[in-house]
Amino acid sequence: MYAYLKGEITYRTPAFLTLEVNGVGYHLNIPLSTYTALQGQDRATLYTHFHVMEDAHTLYGFALQTERNLFVQLISVTGVGPTSALLLLSAMSVDEIRSAIIGEQAHVLQRAKGIGPKASKQIILDLKNKLSKESPDGPVLLPLTDSATRDEAVSALMSLGINRIAAQKALNQVVKEQPNLSKVEDLIRAALKALA
Repeated sequence: MYAYLKGEITYRTPAFLTLEVNGVGYHLNIPLSTYTALQGQDRATLYTHFHVMEDAHTLYGFALQTERNLFVQLISVTGVGPTSALLLLSAMSVDEIRSAIIGEQAHVLQRAKGIGPKASKQIILDLKNKLSKESPDGPVLLPLTDSATRDEAVSALMSLGINRIAAQKALNQVVKEQPNLSKVEDLIRAALKALA
């Protein structure tokens, strides 16, 4: 329905943002890579996917068409919904996901919360041939460990459906194992991998 939206970012979190287009504010759920790509920008063009379910109409936004395309392919897989697809795109780059699918590495896909053995095998079964025919684009890299950064990471993990205690434990583990991580996106990504 909507190919893309171009406008002013009026509110942003690692999980969603509000984009004002001609006086209308659109709530868009986003992966971490999009959040990072938009750091420091007041205006943006987001490639969108409008997902309709019986009880909800939801807009998803992506900084790159490759992210949106992979998201659409992921949600076409039986057992993979939009939340799981966003978690996968937040935990790994587009290239990492493509490589795992093409290389039939189900264990790599299972690092993302919400992707179990059955879903990872189904993703590989459904998408391997499609992705093998496409040429991959470059990965989107994520662009803070004070208490404000930590609180933002906990909030983002909670908005992705992870309870506060599990989020805090994962962040504790990440900070202990990787003390050099200081950006909220890196913390969230590492915590998602730790939770898998």
